[in-house]
Amino acid sequence: MTISTNGLNLDVFTDTPLVTDPYEHLVVPGFLDQGMIDGATADFPNVAKAGLFPTTEVSCTGGFQKLLDALDGPEFEAAIAEKFSVEVSGLPKLFTVRGRAQPKDGRIHTDSVTKVITVLVYLNRDWSGLGGRLRVLRGPDDIADYTAEIEPAAGTLFAFLRSDKSFHGHEPFDGERRAIQMNWMTTVAVRDREISRHRFSSRLKRLLPIG
Repeated sequence: MTISTNGLNLDVFTDTPLVTDPYEHLVVPGFLDQGMIDGATADFPNVAKAGLFPTTEVSCTGGFQKLLDALDGPEFEAAIAEKFSVEVSGLPKLFTVRGRAQPKDGRIHTDSVTKVITVLVYLNRDWSGLGGRLRVLRGPDDIADYTAEIEPAAGTLFAFLRSDKSFHGHEPFDGERRAIQMNWMTTVAVRDREISRHRFSSRLKRLLPIG
């Protein structure tokens, strides 16, 4: 029987094996229980433009804020630490939100060296797009050379340990693509610098036409 902790199915997370090829990661469909999915999708902030926005720059209320609080809680942090055998307690966390994708998104990358662990939680109902499905890639040059492809369906989690091999990306997609990104960062200084960078970008986007 699946046991939910604050809307997170941590037993499902714990029971999902860590994959080490080509880098340490795991994919957990059903990470959120149905009540959490319903609340978080209903109260998802109005993010009309593409890009990542700090959660401090959007309206986080109701079920969406409840999900952020659960991800920020000690139970999930302990589960992450155990799964990846990395001590993350005390590391600063960065939360950003994405509401839409544009065709240039999804380029192959590893994430910056200032990130220790990246977690993505998707909140898209009835996903049918052929693009926009994140791929775990073997290298930096070929989007077709992948070991796993993650449908960004509501309640699915993808988490990985950042390394020089943690290549990922997706085929182009233009439209609504909802996700929360959570990162454990190396220092408070780099976390705050990332927040400032995303904040500047998000405010600039508000001045530009939607697209």
